[in-house]
Amino acid sequence: MSEGLTYMVTGASGRLGALVIEALLARVPASAIGALVRREDAAEALRAKGVTARVAGYDDPAALETAFAGVERLLLISSNEIGSRADQHRNVIAAAEAAGVGFVAYTSILRADRSPLTVLPGEHVATEQALAASGLPHAVLRNGWYTENYTGTLAPALEHGAMIGTAGEGRISSAARADYAEAAATVLTGTLPPSGTVFELAGDDAFTLPEFAGAVSELTGKEIGYVDMSPEAFSGALTGAGLPQPVAEMLADSEKGASLGGLYSEDRTLSELIGRPTTPWRETLAAALA
Repeated sequence: MSEGLTYMVTGASGRLGALVIEALLARVPASAIGALVRREDAAEALRAKGVTARVAGYDDPAALETAFAGVERLLLISSNEIGSRADQHRNVIAAAEAAGVGFVAYTSILRADRSPLTVLPGEHVATEQALAASGLPHAVLRNGWYTENYTGTLAPALEHGAMIGTAGEGRISSAARADYAEAAATVLTGTLPPSGTVFELAGDDAFTLPEFAGAVSELTGKEIGYVDMSPEAFSGALTGAGLPQPVAEMLADSEKGASLGGLYSEDRTLSELIGRPTTPWRETLAAALA
């Protein structure tokens, strides 16, 4: 018989999942927290924190159902396998239903049902629809962009003296990944919202990529320009740098969507959930450069 758990986080060894675990540890006893990972070595690292770690992949329905036994509240962090995610998420939802999970929160994307982005939202919308059809009490966390999506590309920008992209003058309302993790932990541990509640989550302040490049210049003392490219040229540059074609196409589409306002929001739900302003993007940038 599996040990009962109040909370379970899927993808718990990933960049977002690991931060959600830390946010939960700050709120509830480690004994109440479960972590789902794909590898035993990742499970051991989490067990060292006092967390109950269970091993199952999104493609293994039987293992998922076993892992979810006794779980009351589940955070489904979206898979990173573009093109396979909708089916993987359906596996998780079906397993949660079969295991008797009481509540599921899912990490979707900002304004998934009306986004000008074309690659990313489809699988998120399909997952949202699968959750609604399941009858499971649930909420949707529609995460905006992480500031780290851009600080993670600083090395080539500093090497070549320029950032590249295809977002034009589109404004991006990003927040630190830890802000979104804190929001997820808040929803998971608080009074549960009505089933079907959608949280549109974005940063309090926004930037354009030319402004971001300008801030890199100010902080480093090195002139960093911004080169705006066509989506096709940007995707080609990314594949030339070694990124897989589907990832390059997804990033190019996302930036094209940003140029159309798809990553900008004046919604303050994220800062309201976490009880403080979201982390300023310049602060995250300065920390990455340091």
